[in-house]
Amino acid sequence: MDSSFCKAEKIWINARLATMDPAHDEPFGMLDRYAIGVQNGRISLIVPQDTLCFSENPAEIIDASGLIMTPGLIDSHTHLIYGGQRAAEFSQRLTGSTYADISRAGGGILSTVRATRALSEAELVEQSRPRLEALLAEGVTTVEIKSGYGLRIEDELKMLRAARTLAADYPVRLRSTLLAAHALPPEYSGRADDYIELICHELIPQVAQEGLAEAVDVFCEPIAFSLAQCEQIFDAAQAAGLGIKAHVEQLSNSQGAALAARFDAWSVDHLEYLDEIGIAALKDSGTVATLLPGAFYFLGETRKPPVEGLRKAQVPLAVASDLNPGSSPLASLRLMMNMAAVLFGLTPEEALQGTTCHAAAALGLGEDVGMLKVGMAADMLLWKIDDPAQLTSEFGVNRLQQRIFAGEVQNA
Repeated sequence: MDSSFCKAEKIWINARLATMDPAHDEPFGMLDRYAIGVQNGRISLIVPQDTLCFSENPAEIIDASGLIMTPGLIDSHTHLIYGGQRAAEFSQRLTGSTYADISRAGGGILSTVRATRALSEAELVEQSRPRLEALLAEGVTTVEIKSGYGLRIEDELKMLRAARTLAADYPVRLRSTLLAAHALPPEYSGRADDYIELICHELIPQVAQEGLAEAVDVFCEPIAFSLAQCEQIFDAAQAAGLGIKAHVEQLSNSQGAALAARFDAWSVDHLEYLDEIGIAALKDSGTVATLLPGAFYFLGETRKPPVEGLRKAQVPLAVASDLNPGSSPLASLRLMMNMAAVLFGLTPEEALQGTTCHAAAALGLGEDVGMLKVGMAADMLLWKIDDPAQLTSEFGVNRLQQRIFAGEVQNA
């Protein structure tokens, strides 16, 4: 074969590739007995083992010994920067209080706001390290981190800067999201429209100017913000050149998904109360539907997202941890894959798509990460498993043998 196709700094041989590339017909996009090479942090070749031209390339050769390689995992929805903890609310829910009851009584998000405001940027970074490290240890190579526990300009910026500082210390790709419209801050009680004006005219422009976030998110629910208020934020986000994400249809059907789809949102997340109108809007826009089974499980919900309707409409399904102190204090994307299958009926292939290629699209990164494909970032995982379905069916045993980030091998 042409030697130009063999250029690589490192080549893994004897690999079974779960490419997650829809161009390959086999489940998981499987390619058996293939070699995969990387150069300058990106995948530079994927070729059958017996066609590799070793003599024309001085690459470092790594024997995968028949193990399965997947793209790096992507957690496309987290709130992992925060202060304090909310174990007391867990006890309250077990004795009958609902998420909405706790929020209306000044708990919930606002209790984390108080704890987060009290910490410095450096303190937030240190408190958040264990959570990020837990995700990385099980194969996450790209993570989204939201603000939303500051609810003041200086504290929202503090959170976003803390996310940047934290991620810079680890081999991980970061996508930051401004979630100032997470709850109404106490100092704006009764003045929600004034707070929306602050977000749209002061906070979003400053975040965009400083490059502190790639997207803007909202919590569109009766206990949070209305459709009209969310639309104002989407308008401001688009004007600032930022992507759009949204917490919608978690507690009620507010038609937030259809609104976000009109703005070509990257993703809409939760979706327990999504209806056929919302599904049709997502189908037409290409917006990703992100399932958050950790929150569904932890809050003891019973109404499930309409997975079958989304599947029939061929809406891409992402799966994320929703890691946060109140409704999903669960720092494990692998657990979410299992929950998505057991609780929501996803197949193992859909669960892995949801944490690779579809999760990438939910972050506006579909052309860069989430598949083993020539030209994409060389974020790859080598697993001691016999079947990619084990990544969803099993939990608690770490079968990760090698973690590769931007072409560099790290200890698993």
